[in-house]
Amino acid sequence: MATKLKSTLKRELDIEGVAYMLALTPEGLKLTVKGHRKGVELAWKDLVSGDAALAATLNTSVGDLVNKS
Repeated sequence: MATKLKSTLKRELDIEGVAYMLALTPEGLKLTVKGHRKGVELAWKDLVSGDAALAATLNTSVGDLVNKS
């Protein structure tokens, strides 16, 4: 049986030599460059809806996030 996500879970990721923080919450996820506050946020309900426009926006946002670091 899986454990329910009741509070924020944070993990560090290394993507192409850049450190990122991934925060998983009951509401969704947030990916930021380590040491920064602004990043990409995505609600779980938006992720499971399969909205194609959302995916395009997310890809653009991730590209912007990488280019800012």
